[in-house]
Amino acid sequence: MTADDSFSRLDDDDYPAYTMGRAADMLNTTQSFLRAIGEARLITPLRTPGGHRRYSRCQLPIAACARELVDAGTPIEAACRIVILEDQLEEAQRINTESHVSLA
Repeated sequence: MTADDSFSRLDDDDYPAYTMGRAADMLNTTQSFLRAIGEARLITPLRTPGGHRRYSRCQLPIAACARELVDAGTPIEAACRIVILEDQLEEAQRINTESHVSLA
């Protein structure tokens, strides 16, 4: 791997650049919250060879949405399910819109 390859990862939203501690700090939450949403299969962090969790930039907004719901009193399992369903609905609407545009 060259230095250019390493730097190109900095722009990759899917690159697991954040440790669990750093991700928790950025989201103003706890590491146990991140473990819980992982167990609920909302996000799946990459595991290092040593077993440490790493999070990508694209995973952080998903975790933040769940955090907002939990802060509003929604149980964590329900919050994760809501976020998943909202994402599925958005994808279905996008596909529907694209299919209507291609038919026109």
